[in-house]
Amino acid sequence: MKNILKYGISLSIAAGLLWYVFKDIDRAAMFDAFSKADYTWIAVSGLLTVVAHWSRAYRWSLLLEPVVGYRPAIVNTTLGVLTGYFANLVVPRMGEVTRCGTLNRLEGVPVNVSFGTVVAERIIDVVVLFLLLGATFLIEFNRLSTFLMDFFASKFNMAGVRDNTWLLVILGGCLLGFAVMIWFFYTRYKEVLRQKPFYQRVEKFVVGLLEGLLSVRKLKNPWAFIFHTVLIWTMYYFMSFVLFSAMPQTADLGWRAGLTILIMGALGMAAPVQGGAGTFNILVGAALALYGISNQDGATLATLMLFTQWFYVVVLGALSFLIVMLKGRNPQTEVKPDAQNVVNLK
Repeated sequence: MKNILKYGISLSIAAGLLWYVFKDIDRAAMFDAFSKADYTWIAVSGLLTVVAHWSRAYRWSLLLEPVVGYRPAIVNTTLGVLTGYFANLVVPRMGEVTRCGTLNRLEGVPVNVSFGTVVAERIIDVVVLFLLLGATFLIEFNRLSTFLMDFFASKFNMAGVRDNTWLLVILGGCLLGFAVMIWFFYTRYKEVLRQKPFYQRVEKFVVGLLEGLLSVRKLKNPWAFIFHTVLIWTMYYFMSFVLFSAMPQTADLGWRAGLTILIMGALGMAAPVQGGAGTFNILVGAALALYGISNQDGATLATLMLFTQWFYVVVLGALSFLIVMLKGRNPQTEVKPDAQNVVNLK
C-alpha cells in the first residue's frame, strides 16, 4: 500500500505538471510539428543515446572492478544500466535497485556492494552537473540569472516563509535535537544493538555501501574513468543539441543554448516524477524562451526531446529486460570473498 501510494502521488504530480504545461498550448499544431520533424536527427540522437549508456556501463565496470575483484562483462553492466533506466521510467528511483539486481542475477555481485558504486556514480555526476551549471552561468549569466529569478518568483510565494522565520528556526532546532538523541541512544546501547539480527543486516548493508563508495579511490584505471565521465556528458549534450535541427523553428539555436538546455533538462529529469514528466517540459520550455523561441515552439521541442528519450529507454530497456530473463546468471562468474568482507575505512 505504501508503494502504491508513493507511485500514485508521483503520477498525480506528473499529471498535474503536464496539464499545466499543455493547458495553453495548441496541441493540434504541436502534433502537426511532430509529423513534419526531421526524424533523421531523432535517429542520430538515438545513436548518441546508445553511446552514452554504453559508456556509463563501462564506467560502472571500472568502479566495480576493485570491489568485486574482477571487471564484470560490459554486456552485463550495459544490460543492468538499460533495465535500470526502464524501471525508473515506471517507478521513480527504482532504477538504481533494478540495475543492481540485474547485475546480481547476471554476475552474482552482491546488491549492497554494487549499490554503493551506483551511489558513487551519482555523487560524481552531481559534481559534474554543478561544474557545468557554474560554467553555464558564467557563459550565459544575464540570461540565466533573469530566468531563474523570474521563474521562481512566478512559481513560489516566499513572503510567507520570510514572515515566519521563527518556524524554520524551531524546525531546525527539533531536527538537531532528534539527531543528538539518536546519536546518544546509539552510543549507549550499540553493544546491545549489535546482537540483534536486524542491526546485523543493516550493518552488513552499510558496510557494502561504503565499500562501493570507496571504490573511487581504488580505481585501477582512473584516466579511463575520467574519459568515460566526459564522454557521457558530451553525449548528453549532443543528444539534445542535434534535436534542435529536427524543427526549422529551432534549427538556428547555437551551442550556448544547447548547454543551457542540457542543464535544465538534467534538473528536470532529476525530479521524483516518472521520467521527468512535466518538470522537464517546464524547465526546458521556459529556458528556450530565453533564446527567442515562442511558448508554443518551446513546449513542442521540449516534448519532442522528452518523447525521444522515453522512446529509446522503452525500446532498449524492454529489450534488455527480455535478454536478462533469457540469459540468466553466468555460472562461470564468481565474486571474490573480499567483496563481502568488512571494509577497512582507514
